[in-house]
Amino acid sequence: MRLSSKKMKIKLALIQADLVWENPEENLKSFDKQLANIATDTEIVILPEVFATGFTMDISKFDHSIGLEALSWLKQKASEFNKIFVGSLLIKENENYYNRMYWVRPDGSLEYYDKRHLFQMGGEHKVITAGEKRSIVDYKGVKFMFQICYDLRFPVFARNKYNKQTNTHDYDVLLYIANWPESRKDTYNVLLKARAIENQAYVVWVNRIGTDGHNIVFSGDSQIVNPYGKVNAQIAAHKAEILYTEIDLQELADFRASYKVGLDWD
Repeated sequence: MRLSSKKMKIKLALIQADLVWENPEENLKSFDKQLANIATDTEIVILPEVFATGFTMDISKFDHSIGLEALSWLKQKASEFNKIFVGSLLIKENENYYNRMYWVRPDGSLEYYDKRHLFQMGGEHKVITAGEKRSIVDYKGVKFMFQICYDLRFPVFARNKYNKQTNTHDYDVLLYIANWPESRKDTYNVLLKARAIENQAYVVWVNRIGTDGHNIVFSGDSQIVNPYGKVNAQIAAHKAEILYTEIDLQELADFRASYKVGLDWD
């Protein structure tokens, strides 16, 4: 990332929400209400992992078009609000199911990432096909890398790289969406800071709240962590709310210029 001396910021809206178990229709209605008065200067709207269904692996309850209606909804909202919308859905493609994270632009074009690390303790590996590659998207010269929930535990896959010849990094923002239980919140609160520090990047975390169909409780704790490992802003636990925050690109560029740890990365 190369920036001019002019300060530049990208404005985000982190949507922390309770998800209705296995009920896409009700979830989309709920998000419609939550988004009704979204701030006009927001550029990127981020929803939790599997925001239409919750973290269910009972695919048999849905028809073969699972996820397609919610994907159409994402495209509609991106166009309606003239903003980028991000979230993951259970999607069937070529007889395989994926936990697929979408980045949908107002013009309907999109990028996606298929979850690489599947949560075996929840049976995800029995239903979902793992993705095979990293996905990084450029927005205004800033590179966002997509990650989903359990991916947070695997630092090698998320490792940033520094190119000495071009003075550039693989990415500038690690973007995590999740359905991660409150019982293990101490884990994600530590790992989010670690990922920011070790990769000299912003880390964004959008998690759900409420109780799912297995009586698992989620506290959310959606937040943004700066490259120093400090939490810049966070939504209170168990609260359905939109967190308006921003990526300060000049802060990131100045930090990387003054503390060139990337030169010594393995």
